[in-house]
Amino acid sequence: MDLEQILQAMTPEVYQRLMTAVEIGKWPDGTALTQEQRDATMQAVMLYQSRNNQDAEHMSVEVGGEIKFKSKAELKRDFGENGPTGSVDDIARFNHSEL
Repeated sequence: MDLEQILQAMTPEVYQRLMTAVEIGKWPDGTALTQEQRDATMQAVMLYQSRNNQDAEHMSVEVGGEIKFKSKAELKRDFGENGPTGSVDDIARFNHSEL
């Protein structure tokens, strides 16, 4: 299977699993990624983003392969001053003694 076939077959769910694996360094079953697996998975994630990412986050690869950096103002607009819902009450807060 060549790279083009892999990218065409990759679903959003598979992309999300690969992205999570790169972020935490583990497969969904808890097995750690080797450095070679991490490198290959990161490349696959970036290639997928370069072809499918219509809504680039703070720093990611957009459609066309361009790296997108959002400004602080753009992030505030996207997430609101107090988070995605705009409500401070949506955050769970704990005292140190409660942990």
